[in-house]
Amino acid sequence: MQTTPTSPTDPILETQVFLGRYKGPILIGLAVIICAAAAYAGYNLYTTNREAKASALLAQAKSAPDFEKVISQYPSASAAASAYILMATEQREKKQYAEANATLEKFVSAYPKHELVTTAKMAMAANLDSMGKADAALEMYKQIGTNYAQSYNAPLAMLAEAQILKAKGQDEETRRVCETLMTQYRESYAAMEAIQILKSLKPTATPVPVAPAAASPASAAPGAAPVPSVAPSAPVATTSPALASPEASATPAP
Repeated sequence: MQTTPTSPTDPILETQVFLGRYKGPILIGLAVIICAAAAYAGYNLYTTNREAKASALLAQAKSAPDFEKVISQYPSASAAASAYILMATEQREKKQYAEANATLEKFVSAYPKHELVTTAKMAMAANLDSMGKADAALEMYKQIGTNYAQSYNAPLAMLAEAQILKAKGQDEETRRVCETLMTQYRESYAAMEAIQILKSLKPTATPVPVAPAAASPASAAPGAAPVPSVAPSAPVATTSPALASPEASATPAP
């Protein structure tokens, strides 16, 4: 049985047929790609210009109103985050501890994933301590050491915690925090400082064992009444019979 020979395919003809059939969707797809690339390039240009302007404005900032201007005009720029930190630092230098903490709280709320969050919390705890709120500062240091254990500020927070406890006279708690710090962060600077704190603490008082009183043979027997100890009496001088009475001494001469 003879087979019908197939005609060879023409690639050019097939391409023309394909383009003629799908010309519209292909052009639309290309237009979308071109528009997306242009938008991305435009966004990058806008972001670059915005970051440059925000950085320039931050470099000129000298006071709290200047930092607030950077934050209000460029809230999404990285310079705004730096403006919060610099403004809080400037407020702390003026001993405006409450205002500095309010600024740092805004920073943490606006940038919860920022790499300087733990640094901001450390500054807040230090401000609380400067305000005389040692208990609140102590609690914040504990939270930093617990919630941000992998942060570079964790050992520093534990060190500050130990220093506050030592100032409060809580030697046992101070010793516990220092020993934990030396175990978890043994290669850190804070661990070396913890060693010095431990050396400055008073040594733990150990009870002196008291030797039991020696039991007399009479009291060793079960049920026997205790025998009171009697001090030995002084030796009694003895006299000869001749000196026992005056009559004995008066004997007639032979």
